Amino acid sequence: MDFELTEQQQLFRKTVREWVDREAPKSWARELERDEHHFPHALFDKFTAAGFHGIGIPEQYGGQGGDVLTQMILARELARSLAGLTWVWGITSFAGGKSVGLYGTEEQKAEHLPAIVEGREKWAIGFTEPGGGTDLLGGMRTRARKVDGGWVVTGQKTWSSASHVADYILLLARTADHGEKRHQGVSLFILPAKAEGVTIREIPKLGMRALGSCDVFLDDVFVPDANLLGEQDRAWYMLLPTLNNERIMLSSFCVGIMDGVLEDALRYMQEREAFGGPIGRFQALQHHVANIAMWRDQAELMVYRAAWLQSLGRPCGQEANMAKVVASELAGQAADLGLQILGGMGYSAETDMQRYWRDVRLFRIGPVTNEMARNGIAEGLGLPRSFS
Repeated sequence: MDFELTEQQQLFRKTVREWVDREAPKSWARELERDEHHFPHALFDKFTAAGFHGIGIPEQYGGQGGDVLTQMILARELARSLAGLTWVWGITSFAGGKSVGLYGTEEQKAEHLPAIVEGREKWAIGFTEPGGGTDLLGGMRTRARKVDGGWVVTGQKTWSSASHVADYILLLARTADHGEKRHQGVSLFILPAKAEGVTIREIPKLGMRALGSCDVFLDDVFVPDANLLGEQDRAWYMLLPTLNNERIMLSSFCVGIMDGVLEDALRYMQEREAFGGPIGRFQALQHHVANIAMWRDQAELMVYRAAWLQSLGRPCGQEANMAKVVASELAGQAADLGLQILGGMGYSAETDMQRYWRDVRLFRIGPVTNEMARNGIAEGLGLPRSFS
């Protein structure tokens, strides 16, 4: 068993860390978040200049190449400073680069992948619906009706982050009545976000403030046949491996957040003085940072395992679910202890601890709640489905 990154992976991690400290420090992340109703286009553009949008996209389309392990390293290093703002990179990477790269036609790849690499396209995800939440299939009311030359889509999506600035939305819609199983009869579309009949409204929220999460209203929106992604009526089979990738990516964000929490907690304990010396000498606080370090390493190992399995093309649904649950919950506990260590300063918007705490809270409830993930883990152990 080898738990070490390769020499090339270690060099990539070092390069990204230096880039983050120079180009996207925590102080700038706080400034971006304060301007919460304006998407951080400048951050997106910096990712473009650094080549990060090309990670995972084949070189023939202008990308940098790289597997899920490379993406995981990038996600972790960005999240150490940016926390939830890392989705400025992650959403387009998943909805555009990953999904089009796997299931797009040659024409779709040639149109969209170079544009993503060059920062000319932003993408969003349109899966969740108001009446469904995690129950994507049971709550799906959005329908695509076949017409000459394409489809007419009607319905509503919610929690579609960055859709207000997106060029395209990766849209999940029902295209046929399902048979015995609800996952039958759903399809994926490349929806132009500015198409006639699309209305987008931002949702005020606790964390990830500058990113913008939105309701998307679809009123008889025409989508041409050329924008059907993959095989009609079989989107669910396509989504399962990409959703594993999203969970691994999210888990990597959580490990990166724990890196940031530990970094800030240690610095504060060494600099802050009380009762005649630095507070780092207090055993209670030492136990807090020891717990954070242990949680971080525990989550890291689970995320590495899931990413390693996916990089080899092996089944990893169970491992991805486990990594997502453990990493998101431990990151929340770590940020909570970080607030405790910093005391009143942890609650202040002048520090990053409260930002870590707010951003990571969302990861426990999306894209799949941890309770639903636990159901899937139990089913993988041979227990009957607790939902239909």
